[in-house]
Amino acid sequence: MARLLSLNVGLPKDVDWHGRTVHTGIFKQPVDGPLMVRKLNIDGDGQGDLGGHGGENRAVLVYQRESYEHWRTELGREFEYGQFGENFTVEGLADTDVHIGDRFRVGGAEFEVTQPRVTCYRVGMRLGEPRMPSLMVAHGRPGFYLRVITEGEVRAGDEIVRTRVGRHRMSVAAIDALLYLPGKDEDQLRKAVDLPALSPGWQGSFRDLLAPDEPEPVGWEGFRPLRVTEVVRESPSITSFHLAGDDLPHALPGQYLTVRVPGGVRSYSLSADSYRISVKRDGVVSTWLHDHVKAGDTLEVAAPRGEFVLRPGDEPVVLLSAGVGITPVLAMLHALKDTGREVWWVHTTRSADHAFEGEVRRLGPVHLLVHHSDEGRLTRADLEALPAGASAYLCGPEAFMADMRAALADLGFDPARVHTELFGTRGAINPGITGAATVPPHQPARQGTGPAVTFARSGLTVAAREDESLLDLAEACDVPTRWSCRTGVCHTCVTPVLSGTVANAPEPLEPPAPGNALICCARPETDLVLDL
Repeated sequence: MARLLSLNVGLPKDVDWHGRTVHTGIFKQPVDGPLMVRKLNIDGDGQGDLGGHGGENRAVLVYQRESYEHWRTELGREFEYGQFGENFTVEGLADTDVHIGDRFRVGGAEFEVTQPRVTCYRVGMRLGEPRMPSLMVAHGRPGFYLRVITEGEVRAGDEIVRTRVGRHRMSVAAIDALLYLPGKDEDQLRKAVDLPALSPGWQGSFRDLLAPDEPEPVGWEGFRPLRVTEVVRESPSITSFHLAGDDLPHALPGQYLTVRVPGGVRSYSLSADSYRISVKRDGVVSTWLHDHVKAGDTLEVAAPRGEFVLRPGDEPVVLLSAGVGITPVLAMLHALKDTGREVWWVHTTRSADHAFEGEVRRLGPVHLLVHHSDEGRLTRADLEALPAGASAYLCGPEAFMADMRAALADLGFDPARVHTELFGTRGAINPGITGAATVPPHQPARQGTGPAVTFARSGLTVAAREDESLLDLAEACDVPTRWSCRTGVCHTCVTPVLSGTVANAPEPLEPPAPGNALICCARPETDLVLDL
């Protein structure tokens, strides 16, 4: 007989973790009860990061006494109920025996199983064992979430009665392995997306696995020399460099090239239907290009990359750009010439630094609005004539992008058709971290002696430090990073490797696609250039 052994609750609080503040509700304590279970929470309970925890589909977290005993043996230490962050510590209900969509009656409430636990870094933080997210998946012991079907009171000691078995009898352990472990079975993926009780986020992940994006073709490995055939000054601060080489692959409109010069490494968008980059003088690498490169020189260049590309279709296209953010959408305009698609372009720039206006008009017809930023900011009112059924492509500084996304949403644009490219580094994804100051990337306080690691988007090269992952190194330099598990499970930290090789320690549960690294696990074997 299954039974509720311990009822555990806790409210979110701020916790110091490696010099950072984490706002988390993972600290749960047993209570006598009874407590009322409501649609979103148990009374007295809460979650710190509602993006990854809580909500209607993750109202109650369950973990088993048998898994506690497993980890006592495996890790050689004692645990207390609630220490894995669960609300219900139960006897029985193994992850291999409970199915997505199963329903259970506990006390006066009824519940439905919606998904396995997503094992982010906070369970490792709580237990003092950073490997825990990976171990829980590898050992098939994630635990699971419940949706509240009928609100009611529960208390420790309540019997747990299964009232319905979920469709396809897909267990929590099987669903967890299907997402996170290698060897995906297409029939099982199709069953997974046919589980009405499975939470929308997991359904979306399985749909993506059934219809994966085509892998981005890589024209060549590492860097190769390209000839500079022409240098053209486009404005007081922007200069174009036309490049050529043998057997160059076709670049997609919107992609970028990464350039390595004596001053460092930076990425620049292609600005035409040829290998042309248009560079604004605003940093070490761009200044070196402006001051030293002339026709006949060669530059070391990595192959075209980037997912901000023009999608096929026949709907109208809206291009929105600010400053030198004009470059990738200008390449798109070249590709749109003679396609018959209606094109609208809104560009904001300083009046003294307006580049490419003549080129844009020659590539028409295009509905063109040029807004001079020294006369005020671009607003929603400037966009009201845009066709809401269009696909939109935005490139510019972060504040511009945020304003434009909000304006387009307000005008009725489909968010799935709004595509963005941000200058420089990507926005960080650091779940639960609060109060972190934004600091420009810099050399680490403690210098390393290992291979040179270049963060191309950040324009920074540093020596690797012994026994540190690339994620640790990036964080020491305040390079914006994206992560969740920090142990090779979730692939949030996947990063393109432009040149060089890495080794993994620990090994991820499933390796990334070729040409990529999971920086939470990876360490440089050679000098390395990352698209980060």
